[in-house]
Amino acid sequence: MSGRLNGKVAIVTGAGTVPGPADRPPVGNGKAAAMVFAREGAAVFAVDSRPDAAEETRAAIEAEGGRCFAFRADIARAGECLAMAEACLKTYGAIDILQNNVGIGPRKAGGLLEADEEDWDLVMNVNVKGFFHVCRAVLPHMVSRQKGVVLNISSLAAAMYPPKLMIYSVSKAAVNAFTRVCASEFADKGIRVNCIMPGLIDSPPIYKEILPLYGGDVERMRADRNEMCR
Repeated sequence: MSGRLNGKVAIVTGAGTVPGPADRPPVGNGKAAAMVFAREGAAVFAVDSRPDAAEETRAAIEAEGGRCFAFRADIARAGECLAMAEACLKTYGAIDILQNNVGIGPRKAGGLLEADEEDWDLVMNVNVKGFFHVCRAVLPHMVSRQKGVVLNISSLAAAMYPPKLMIYSVSKAAVNAFTRVCASEFADKGIRVNCIMPGLIDSPPIYKEILPLYGGDVERMRADRNEMCR
């Protein structure tokens, strides 16, 4: 790696990984990002609501000679996000990069008429309000230094509605709008706010959230998703 992040501190939320299929390594988007930041020289503050998952990421980074601190926080809770930011400052003395990686799908897939209010509230509280809480906790520290980078992980689902994932699509469209607003508000304070919209990735969460739509047929799900990427 180039070492282009030497001396930088990166908070990665959702840095753990949920269990996936037995034939694939358990590496989701957040863990992969945390490991790449560390390989480029950053000190990583790995945040997840599951402390064991955050610890697994820390161990993987340190096994490669990187620096990582694992921290448990639920981004849907404002107080825990404030505690996260303060703990990162206490540990590393700065916050240069924030990657908002947490994202969940509804418990039950469906369109507008199949969706229920409880699923709507659950997904919006995590995927949208969670980003709000994390940015409110971290950005004041970036503003005080007049520099920083925020990366919000959205999805192509924000622009291309996947069948039966209405709530998820709406939440990611909200992430795009949130990113534009923050980018405009903080541009003159030396802070870049950008959004990444990944496409179809064979990562562990799809085996919980998407596989049920295929009746548990792993190979058919993989073939179908691979075909959509051509």
